[in-house]
Amino acid sequence: MSGKPFLDTNVLVYAFTSDDPRNEDATDLLMAGGYVSVQVLNEFVNVSRRKHQRDWDEIVQSLETLKTLLRPPLPLTMDLHARGVEIAKTYRFKFYDSLIVAAAISAGCDDLFTEDLHHGQKIDGLTIRNPFR
Repeated sequence: MSGKPFLDTNVLVYAFTSDDPRNEDATDLLMAGGYVSVQVLNEFVNVSRRKHQRDWDEIVQSLETLKTLLRPPLPLTMDLHARGVEIAKTYRFKFYDSLIVAAAISAGCDDLFTEDLHHGQKIDGLTIRNPFR
């Protein structure tokens, strides 16, 4: 594993979903630390609330846990937005996936842990890895 990983939303969701078979791998990644963006936290809240029907107190507690385990989240900026657009155009990724890639590159991360993109693909020094394969 890299010294500077970026974690996508699905890693966070699985780490807080004890009845999911990916929970252990996701929890190990989370406990090792890494980077996320504000977008990842927004998506985590949305999935936790909409799909898992967690109450707000539980979601807030999860966010507090994330704050202690992870580096401060990267903000969404116009530069990040522009880089996301360029990545979406070049690699034909969905736009929101491209923003995740752009944030990981911006943070100087070596690896992006996600199940949403092409395992092993390299983009500007970033390697995409699916930890659940």
